[in-house]
Amino acid sequence: MYFLSGWPKRLLCPLESQEQPLHIQTDPQRAFFAVLSPSQLSIWYCRPSVLIVSYKELSKAASQFGPYKQAEWRPDSTMIAVSTANGYILFFEIPSARDKYLYEPMYPKGSPHLKGTPHYKEEQCAPSLNLEMKKVLDLQASITSLQSMLEDLLVATADGFLHLVHWDGMTNGRKAINLCTVPFSVDLQSSRAGSFLGFEDVYIRDMEYCATLDGFAVVFNDGRVGFITPMSSRFTAEQLHGVWAQDVIDGTCVAVNNKYRLMAFGCANGSVQVYTIDTTTGAMQFSHKLELTPKQYPDIWNKTGPVKLIKWSPDSCVVMVTWECGGLSLWSVFGAQLICTLGGDFAYRSDGAKKDPLKISSMTWGSEGYNLWVIDGNSSSNVKPERDVNNEARQFGILQFHFIKSALTVNPCMSNQEQVLLQGEDRLYLNCGDATQAQSPRNTSAHSEHKPTRERGPFSDGSLDSQGLSTLLGHRHWHVVQIHSTYLESNWPIRFSAIDKLGQNVAVVGKFGFAHYSLLTKKWKLFGNITQEQNMTVTGGLAWWNDFIVLACYNLNDHQEELRIYLRTSNLDNAFAHITKVQADTLLLSVFRDIVILFRADCSICLYSIERRPEGLNPTASIQVLQEVSMSRYIPHPFLVVSVTLTSVRTETGITLKMPQQACEAESIMLNLAGQLIMLQRDRSGPQIRDKDNNPNQRKHLPFCAPVVLAQSVENVWTTCRINKQKRHLLEALWLSCGGAGMKVWLPLFPRDHRKPHSFLSRRIMLPFHINIYPLAVLFEDALVLGAVNDTVLYDCLYPQTSAREHLEVLFPFSIVERTSQIYLHHILRQLLVRNLGEQALLLAHSCATLPYFPHVLELMLHEVLEEEATSREPIPDPLLPTVAKFITEFPLFLQTVVHCARKTEYALWNYLFAAVGNPKDLFEECLMAQDLDTAASYLIILQNMEVPAVSRQHATLLFNTALEQGKWDLCRHMIRFLKAIGSGETETPPATPTTQEPSSSSGFEFFRHRSISLSQSAENLHSKFNLTKTLSMPSGPSGKRWSKDSDCAENMYIDMMLWRHARRLLEEIKLKDLGCFAAQLGFELIGWLCKERARAARVEDFVFALKKLHKDFLWPFPVIPASSINSPFKNGKYKTAVGEQLLKSQSADTFVNMEMDTGVSNTPRSRSWLGTISSSQREIDTVSSHGPHMQDAFLSPLLSKGDECSIGSATDLTETSSMVDGDWTMVDENFSSLSLTQSELEHLSLELASKGPHKSQVQLRYLLHIFMEAGCLDWCIVIGLILRESSVINQVFSIMQSSDIDGEICQNIKTGLYAVDKWASTDCPGYKPFLNIIKPQIQKLSEIAEEQVPPEAFQPVNPSKVTEQVNPRAEESRTSSSHGANPQSDAGNSNASRHEEDKSKIEDEDSFQEGSYDCIVS
Repeated sequence: MYFLSGWPKRLLCPLESQEQPLHIQTDPQRAFFAVLSPSQLSIWYCRPSVLIVSYKELSKAASQFGPYKQAEWRPDSTMIAVSTANGYILFFEIPSARDKYLYEPMYPKGSPHLKGTPHYKEEQCAPSLNLEMKKVLDLQASITSLQSMLEDLLVATADGFLHLVHWDGMTNGRKAINLCTVPFSVDLQSSRAGSFLGFEDVYIRDMEYCATLDGFAVVFNDGRVGFITPMSSRFTAEQLHGVWAQDVIDGTCVAVNNKYRLMAFGCANGSVQVYTIDTTTGAMQFSHKLELTPKQYPDIWNKTGPVKLIKWSPDSCVVMVTWECGGLSLWSVFGAQLICTLGGDFAYRSDGAKKDPLKISSMTWGSEGYNLWVIDGNSSSNVKPERDVNNEARQFGILQFHFIKSALTVNPCMSNQEQVLLQGEDRLYLNCGDATQAQSPRNTSAHSEHKPTRERGPFSDGSLDSQGLSTLLGHRHWHVVQIHSTYLESNWPIRFSAIDKLGQNVAVVGKFGFAHYSLLTKKWKLFGNITQEQNMTVTGGLAWWNDFIVLACYNLNDHQEELRIYLRTSNLDNAFAHITKVQADTLLLSVFRDIVILFRADCSICLYSIERRPEGLNPTASIQVLQEVSMSRYIPHPFLVVSVTLTSVRTETGITLKMPQQACEAESIMLNLAGQLIMLQRDRSGPQIRDKDNNPNQRKHLPFCAPVVLAQSVENVWTTCRINKQKRHLLEALWLSCGGAGMKVWLPLFPRDHRKPHSFLSRRIMLPFHINIYPLAVLFEDALVLGAVNDTVLYDCLYPQTSAREHLEVLFPFSIVERTSQIYLHHILRQLLVRNLGEQALLLAHSCATLPYFPHVLELMLHEVLEEEATSREPIPDPLLPTVAKFITEFPLFLQTVVHCARKTEYALWNYLFAAVGNPKDLFEECLMAQDLDTAASYLIILQNMEVPAVSRQHATLLFNTALEQGKWDLCRHMIRFLKAIGSGETETPPATPTTQEPSSSSGFEFFRHRSISLSQSAENLHSKFNLTKTLSMPSGPSGKRWSKDSDCAENMYIDMMLWRHARRLLEEIKLKDLGCFAAQLGFELIGWLCKERARAARVEDFVFALKKLHKDFLWPFPVIPASSINSPFKNGKYKTAVGEQLLKSQSADTFVNMEMDTGVSNTPRSRSWLGTISSSQREIDTVSSHGPHMQDAFLSPLLSKGDECSIGSATDLTETSSMVDGDWTMVDENFSSLSLTQSELEHLSLELASKGPHKSQVQLRYLLHIFMEAGCLDWCIVIGLILRESSVINQVFSIMQSSDIDGEICQNIKTGLYAVDKWASTDCPGYKPFLNIIKPQIQKLSEIAEEQVPPEAFQPVNPSKVTEQVNPRAEESRTSSSHGANPQSDAGNSNASRHEEDKSKIEDEDSFQEGSYDCIVS
């Protein structure tokens, strides 16, 4: 509603007065304020804050009258009455010196500001005033209260009398009423002779006149409070009657709110009791209480002292309260607390020291509530005496606080918008973000890619963008629009503002005219003709209708009320406006679809239809009267109507479900009458006939039924005219803000599946709920309330301690306003369940299940009910938790919701929770069945706390095995740690929550980052790092620490058995890629295990099957015979070209093969890379060749396309960051035309690329090759060598077999396997034949060895240096492979080199394949 902004200002007084101010009061127009000192009266101008005139009492008269006490302005601001301590009233007249001004604005030469504008002097210059004492009145008793009442001045004195003094004829108009003669009763229905006050010394301590109740609220000196009303127009003792408020006995002060007919009585206990008058009985009716709660202010709530002052804002929407001990607090009209300076940064310094609260002796609101003028009661101590010596302007004890307020306070038609709009004195605050990218879908998607899966949630399918949620909630900052200075300086203050539906245009209304601003173009539009602007003043507010601005104004020239419509896109001029004359003054205006609704000063409501007419360049809108409804019977005073809106809400009585088209019609009028929400519904009971007189297409509008009161204490109403069949509950509901009582929603109840509704069921239900923010807008589909909240920033550390007393920046924090929002859906679901409306709750919840925060809604509901019921001291007769639990089971997120709620709740409440939702063991098993391992892991932590260790070990084992099968490595690591913790008796400390893996480390083989560590790399380092006790090299996976000093305990054996079993299964199923991931991620000792399993699981049974499986796993293309050697279109004569012949001449397949063999390891990349083999099949080549001369283009197009980098016809994924042929690929891709490559070379290039798998797969295969070599699994080395088609690998294996004593069975297995491959290649995969021919001689040698058959001896592992040397691939070809050290005594340089390689590989393999990152939901 209202929010503090910035620091307060302190006014400097130019006079040499020693006196401190004690009272401040603005005039009724709020252009001036009067400041009283003990013997001085000063008049100040509000904007700018300058002293205009000061009257100093002579010392002789001052001693006669006594010090000044209170001041009261005459309603027309021409006189001031001042009361003094000795019972005198001094009347001062304020004659204005015509055409004399104290201050005028100075503009630089050539500036566009024209001084010829009408009202220029009055608006922009501070006028020159005089003060003349006209009359002195002696009442001979000390005056306790002064109150202006219409044309009279009401004075209460300490002798128990009320004096009625006329402003004009003061002498003959005096009437004194003795309070003892005024009858008081509990209500006006009691007998006329009510009890009199009955005490001699009772007098009025404070009073205030209420125009809309026609009476005045009083506080007596004994603390009792009441309301005195004249029974007739004659104001005499016999005609007065008083009503008691029975419960208040410690009243201190009073303030009345005319708009809401409320009386706020301050009490000695620090609370404010707010009363209203019951219109039927005339009794005082308690409305609500304003008090600090011990929950929010534990150290001050009961130490504030009595309430000192209460002041309602000019628009009657908020009230400011201050106490004797100091402090300011701001409350909304029905008791929602907005600001309090007794806590937080207002009360404490940044070092934690407590500040003295600001003591206030008097305060008054400025124009439109943008400023609050306050007299600082501490100011006498703040002013240092030496300031006077320097003749400087004195620091005066007046502070000016600045506020910004919601546009709803003055322009309630804003309540059908979904934007928050705040208006300040010279700027607007909008929450709609940058209008230019409001609907850009990439806003959300760009960020979501970097988030772990859990944060995105299962609902992140773009539903956010469709509703523009990202712009409404995107950030905490406001879009601030500075109001155009030219408009502001002649039309200050801003009275109304409005924003259009899309949040792209705003309009503001000042004293005269209006201006509007586009957020897209960032430009203001002002009236071109300033006379037109100054001749209209907006009275009833303004609203947007599509591209038009609709406003109700008063034409000062013609003295006529008008309804005007201006087009946004045209120039701002009356020539482009559609103007309709209106009979009476318009007080409120609102737009619903194509209907404008006006509320007028004669208490009537008028409906107009509005339609767009395209005429020429500038379309116009035309208006026609539809209907008039008189409300004078129901409305006592037109000023009491806070808002009027047209809605499609109805109580469904006369409407069946067969007529859905009526859902969007204007069905009812909602009227907020002083906080009472009144509904007038269309009367459908009578005969519905068309009117014959009108043209047939215009239907006569139905009359309205008698009004019904829907709710009390209503501050704001929100409704929408949109239709959404999926979310009918939320869109057809009515939302009410009720101040301290929270919010209410009037929700429609729909029968399910169009069944006939139960006759006993109401069609709507009013549900109350509390929220923690002050609501300013409702997002209907998104189930969110938007609001704003004051925040503070301390800057006191910037000033030294000595000057700290003087600086306001030290006394006060800097106030800022932040955007905020809150979910309310869980409150509504819970209220429906409490009322046994579970079916409606389900309908509503299912309609909102796609919202991104829906899981959070269910969790909040469960958590709140659990906390309330489990911590309740009394037994709950009808607990809600089982109902809520049953409700949540209807949703797939049931298991996550329960476990998240449990993890965020203290352990003591778990038994109560699981008694309602089910046994955690059963829930754990459900998670496993649903393959939701992350949630199962969370349940495991609950089981560990609630069950014995044996049970949690059993469940952990189940989960561990499942996680291994699914490759959830992160979870596996946590499970290993968990099982070890259980085994080593650490059960009392639950395992840490598994956190979601970072995207960078969740990729497949982590050993491309953590390179395999040979023992040759300084073993000392390894010992310190891993406590390594084995003598075999192992990958340094993230959990290498697992192999620690307690590795010989049974628990580790148990874990190792499970790991071995899994590894054996992977090897038997030939899942080498998974095996590599498994070993790297879990730090599994692959080499040691393979040594043991060499003759068992690590044997290759079927070479052909293994080869096929590896091709598939590593996306490695099968080799194809090059087109130049067999069955090619070039050879068989279908199509011959010079290029084709050149290709045939240049090289044949044999030369490729020989070159590959000869160059060996040291070959350069260019020369060796010509052993290319096209991966596209023969069929593809044939189809290409049939296209005739376009053959080359078609053949090469995949290479040239930027977007799709796949190799030709192959399944190879070549979209890797590092290319294969050392830059050639990228060169060809970037600038093909500039290359002087021949056709044949290009074809070879493409063949070469097509025959290789992805770069990453190559690195992985080489790594596995190295592992198998070290473990002595030679048959696997052969298989990998075949896939890589590297004869050096095969040669190396054969040389090992010849040089060392190898088990004959292994030799025999390899020989059989190779023959099987040869046979398969001959029939199914001829691409392998050239390579098999190369290694044929080696195979023959092998069979000789197998025939010699040396008796097998224990296998000695080969010298790693030899293996590494031979296995190490060419640097150019696989830059990521590290040099694996030469021997155990390798020097430091070697290990440095390998480390350098490792770093290089880290960069290159940053995007290695995703192996199923473990995203954890254990919170």
